[in-house]
Amino acid sequence: MERWITFLDVNGPRIVDLTIAHALLVGLAILVALLIGIPLGIYLTTNDYLAETILQVASVMLTIPSIALFGVMIPIFSIINQGIGFVPAFVALVLYSQLPIIRNTYTAIKNVSPQMRDAAKGLGMKTHQRLFKVEIPNAFPLIMAGIRTAVVMNIGIGVIAAYIGAGGLGVLITQGISRGDNYLIISGSIAVAILAMIADGILMYIQKRFTPKSLSN
Repeated sequence: MERWITFLDVNGPRIVDLTIAHALLVGLAILVALLIGIPLGIYLTTNDYLAETILQVASVMLTIPSIALFGVMIPIFSIINQGIGFVPAFVALVLYSQLPIIRNTYTAIKNVSPQMRDAAKGLGMKTHQRLFKVEIPNAFPLIMAGIRTAVVMNIGIGVIAAYIGAGGLGVLITQGISRGDNYLIISGSIAVAILAMIADGILMYIQKRFTPKSLSN
């Protein structure tokens, strides 16, 4: 126990800094993924053929091993002198986020009750009004489930980003492995798990807070 106290006393500030860097990388990637994935998922509900193609591509993207995708990013972004560091890791995480966000958005909007749509039409709502006042509120829980999946997944995958110089909590784990230091490995792993639980808890609160009462009962 005393060794852990000494370790945290020396490395505590560094662990906090790496946690913030990790959260920033994942947070920005998720934000961009949302700006792409949610509108795309909504649009795909109007084009079933394109939806099938896009979802297949996103599924294939998710099957690519993370270390392989990070490796592919290096030569691509080396063209603009950004082969290692934040940029390739950021792009890879955005790509990994697409499937759960697009799929859940598409499925959620598709599964909105036709009776609700008909009722909205009967009230004279235009397409965009139905989308924002009826379809998205009713689809919100499933959309949020996709976002939560993407966030937790990316917090874990973000650990691999340390291998291409993107920083984050993966630094502790990779350094611990190379040095044979179990304290670094364990502290990094615990920090990743805590960050994932905190992020999921916040998103769960948002999901419950903004889900219509008629759906939460």
